[in-house]
Amino acid sequence: MNTSATLQAIIAANRAGERRGIASWCTAHPDTLRAILRAHAGRQDRVLIEATCNQVNQHGGYTGMTPAAFRSFVESLAAETGFDTRRLMLGGDHLGPNPWKALPAAEAMAAAKVMVKAYVEAGFSKIHLDASMACADDTLLTEETMAERAAELCAVAEAAADQPLSYVIGTEVPIPGGETGALDGLAVTRPEAALRTHELHSRSFARHGLAGALARVVGLVVQPGVDFGNAQVFSFDAVKAGALSSAIAKIPSAIFEAHSTDYQSAQSLAGLVAGQFAILKVGPELTFAFREAVFAMAAMEDYLPVAEKSGVVATLEAVMDENDTYWREYVESGDKQRALKLFGLSDRVRYYWPDPRLGHAVARLKSNIDAAAVPPGLLAQYAGENIGHDRSLPLSARIIAAKVGAVAAKYLAACGS
Repeated sequence: MNTSATLQAIIAANRAGERRGIASWCTAHPDTLRAILRAHAGRQDRVLIEATCNQVNQHGGYTGMTPAAFRSFVESLAAETGFDTRRLMLGGDHLGPNPWKALPAAEAMAAAKVMVKAYVEAGFSKIHLDASMACADDTLLTEETMAERAAELCAVAEAAADQPLSYVIGTEVPIPGGETGALDGLAVTRPEAALRTHELHSRSFARHGLAGALARVVGLVVQPGVDFGNAQVFSFDAVKAGALSSAIAKIPSAIFEAHSTDYQSAQSLAGLVAGQFAILKVGPELTFAFREAVFAMAAMEDYLPVAEKSGVVATLEAVMDENDTYWREYVESGDKQRALKLFGLSDRVRYYWPDPRLGHAVARLKSNIDAAAVPPGLLAQYAGENIGHDRSLPLSARIIAAKVGAVAAKYLAACGS
């Protein structure tokens, strides 16, 4: 079953009232992805992994990976963990002019088209078309213009495709990675606004001769009232989102896609799926859980007789302070700065793991934990008791798998099987 057929089956079941959904895992961290793949062991469902336009593009993005390189990266992790690559689905998130929005629209869109083509040629089959950001010469960016640009990008994708693609549209998109400042509240997307978005895209697709692609629009991004910032979480309220949920009946063959669902409770995630928000995107909470695992192991390391301590926390802080590009906008100065820099829910830490100095420290930490006979009480104190019993994995991998796996388990339970 290809990606389009898989997603259509999930959507049809959800629209028919079944508790069916799918998690969209948005992370490029290798240990985190390994843990996600292990969380799917023993299941038969397919796994959707997505990359964003800033993270992965034709220039490498902040990961240094092109779409083709990202696919090879994910497939190598699958092979390493014994995961059947035929169960993988790859998606491109926020594909549009965002990385080049400081340029005039014509230049930004030209670059976006190259990026979309690269994603499709690399085998990505779920494509989020997002032209909701203003470019340098956009004095007024209308919804009509956003829809027209999305259709232009869709035409490029269709021309490059060798398989049926699934599309996600929508312009009411939360800030990727969490809000930069505190919010007083969130407004749920109005039903009429969601319907207008779909109608405008339908018209633009029709003008470009993309009726076939329109039939494969599987999701519409809306704001169901969930989001998070560095120190706050807005939980799903099914009552407030009720009118929006009902509006999906007027949008054929599609479902709502919810972004920024990180840190929602298991109950809220299940409520989202029941409310027709069947595609649940999660990212920072996954690497937040990985950071929890690293800090837990660092705390245990202090009690172990190791020849060379990793110094991983000190190294992390030094790397972050040396280059505050990725966290300064999210963290206010003051007596809570250190705590919010390291433990903020936006998990700005995730941008620093690729630093070679930090990579060496993490490798040393893993080696120390794996070589030590960690007393069970010490393990329980910092890592909990739910670390799994698969002795084929070293202890460090089991700790990471447990932390990230606990997040994955919430989503898998909410989405059904």
